[in-house]
Amino acid sequence: MSLRIGLTGGIGSGKSTVAARLVERGAELIDTDAIARNLTLAGGAAIEPIREAFGAGFIDAGGALDRTRMREAAFADVEAKRRLEAILHPRIGEEVERRAAASVAPITVLDIPLLVESGRWRSRVDRVWVVDCSEETQLTRVMARSGWTESAVRAVLDQQATRAARRAAADAVIHNDGIGLDALRREVDALWERTLAPA
Repeated sequence: MSLRIGLTGGIGSGKSTVAARLVERGAELIDTDAIARNLTLAGGAAIEPIREAFGAGFIDAGGALDRTRMREAAFADVEAKRRLEAILHPRIGEEVERRAAASVAPITVLDIPLLVESGRWRSRVDRVWVVDCSEETQLTRVMARSGWTESAVRAVLDQQATRAARRAAADAVIHNDGIGLDALRREVDALWERTLAPA
């Protein structure tokens, strides 16, 4: 049976890079953000429930979720965020379970950005791996890749779990601060090998 790893980390931590390396080593990756995006594309299973809950103004001309408008609404209104999560989370959970049950890889990685914040994923994974770096590094990376302002990045950071909370929930911490890509890969490889080593 495939070992289920919950992979998480704050925005700009390098979680996607770590996930890609785990796939190279033979892991099956289940990306909850990608599942959420598919649910909210035109014709996606969440589109009609979102239209009913929020109105047609939250669906763009192509029939997909208007992500910018929804992001603004969710940041401004906790209740709007809860309503959106009530639509998406059960559907994401069902798809994750379907894919995980079908996995034949030695390790199945569930990429869950808000694993610690949600509180509902811990029981679904065997171990939690956290990709960690300083807040300053997160800011620099996200501003460089997205063009966001510092205040926009900080607004996201403020809604995510603290580094301390993530590390406290971790069975393993992957340190991704002040190191190059090769060093990060070596760190991931070592963790992979330790995890699969006979007890």
